[in-house]
Amino acid sequence: MELIEAINTRRSIRRFQERPVADEHIQTIIEAAMLAPSAGNQQPWHFIVITDREKLNAIPAFHPYSGMVHTAPVAILICGDPAGGAWPEFWVQDCSAAAQNALLAARDLGLGTVWVGIYPIEERIAGFRRLLAIPEHIHPFALIPVGWPAGSFHPVNRTRPERVHRETW
Repeated sequence: MELIEAINTRRSIRRFQERPVADEHIQTIIEAAMLAPSAGNQQPWHFIVITDREKLNAIPAFHPYSGMVHTAPVAILICGDPAGGAWPEFWVQDCSAAAQNALLAARDLGLGTVWVGIYPIEERIAGFRRLLAIPEHIHPFALIPVGWPAGSFHPVNRTRPERVHRETW
C-alpha cells in the first residue's frame, strides 16, 4: 500500500473481528512508532503490549471512551518518559508522532486501530498506572487498540481549503 492511500483510508476502528493479530505485526507497528521524530532524538516513549483479556476488559472501568477494547485482540499503550532528555517539555509531541506512525503502520498491514486519548486526564492516567504497574515518572499517553476491522476502510475527503493560509492569516 502506498503511504497516501494509508493516510486517505485510515479510520478510527471501534469494532474488531474475533481474529488474533500476529506478534510480527505488533512488532512492525512498534518499530514504526519508534522511527518517529523526537525533539533532540530523545525518544521518550515506552510501549506496553496488552493481550490479557482481563486487563483489556478492565480498561473501560476507568476510561469511558475505551469500550472497543472488549473486541480488540491487542492494545498498545504508549507512555512517555520526560526525564533524561534535553527537551523534556516535548515528550507529548514526540509520543504523538509515534502514535501516528503506529496508526499508519497498522493500516498498511490491513489492521484497524483507534487512538484512545489518556494524557492529560488524571483519572485515566491513574487507572493505567494501577492496572499495569506503571512507575510514577512514566506518563500513560495513548492507547491504541489493534485488530482486524469488522468493516471496510473507505476514503473520505476531509480537506478544508478554508483552513489553509499562505504567508499570513
